[in-house]
Amino acid sequence: MRLLLVALLLLALPLLAQDPDSLKRLDYDHKAPLEIKEASVEKRGNVAVHDISYASPKGGRVPAYLVVPAGKGPFAAILWGHWYWTNSPMRNRSEFLDEAVVLAQSGVVSLLPDGPIARPGHVENRAPLNDDQITDLIQSIVDMRRGTDLLLGRADVDPARLAYVGHSYNASVGGFLSGADKRFRAFVLMAGGLSDKLDFQTEDLRQYRQKVGPEKFDAFARKYAWLDPGLFVAHAAPATVFLQYAAQEKFLSPEHARKYFALVSEPKQFKLYDAPHALNAEARRDRIKFLSEQLRLGPLDDKRIAAIPDLDQPPEPAEPTP
Repeated sequence: MRLLLVALLLLALPLLAQDPDSLKRLDYDHKAPLEIKEASVEKRGNVAVHDISYASPKGGRVPAYLVVPAGKGPFAAILWGHWYWTNSPMRNRSEFLDEAVVLAQSGVVSLLPDGPIARPGHVENRAPLNDDQITDLIQSIVDMRRGTDLLLGRADVDPARLAYVGHSYNASVGGFLSGADKRFRAFVLMAGGLSDKLDFQTEDLRQYRQKVGPEKFDAFARKYAWLDPGLFVAHAAPATVFLQYAAQEKFLSPEHARKYFALVSEPKQFKLYDAPHALNAEARRDRIKFLSEQLRLGPLDDKRIAAIPDLDQPPEPAEPTP
């Protein structure tokens, strides 16, 4: 999670406003073929889980699960972004798979892509403030937008009922999407950084600046000053944004999370949970209820929801040494 929070800190930012040049940097060829390939399909009751991949505008292929309900639709659709907790076995498209299968029973088509960090052959550069982190972030945003094309290109999907759910790193990605892509009706952003400007005001990150060297830090900040989710999430409207945060965290404290909330455009909702970064079953129930209301889903099975496994919270991984 901290890779984004540490890599994209800014010394000074303009007033919250969308910059057309920034939006162009996150654009891509919308007419390029998706080149969807299917490796296999698994049936879970009357729900089909397709193991697919699609072409990334930034090169390579995006592995993903496509979860499809029985019937002809039109269905609502959800795009899911997994967390990046370093030592979690669910640091990939599997994080929300059980949740997506349950929601399929209520009429939801889901796409769950692997982020760049979870793809075969990816080598993570853990050096402080490196350009590879920025390359991965931009690819994550663009690949999610391409996944949106995939969902909305399906004849069984209702384009007026599209939502995004992102956790941790991919909550930050969702912050960018909320301002850059107006096809979404709703966003659920879970325990992720949403403003570099606010993050830089924390004591932890002031100390980090001293560790890596103020000159290096400041140069990196100036170079990527345009790439701050706070500059985008302030323009999420007309989409509704639901922020879910954990009380048992040091960096993303309740006070810090509420400052993020103040930046988000209306309409919006916020809730804090007595949980670690992985959040808990209460957050999952609230998330599903919110999605059900926003996407006008069919009846929900409370027993199926209760049976979704909790996400395990591994210990905090060691930070790389500057």
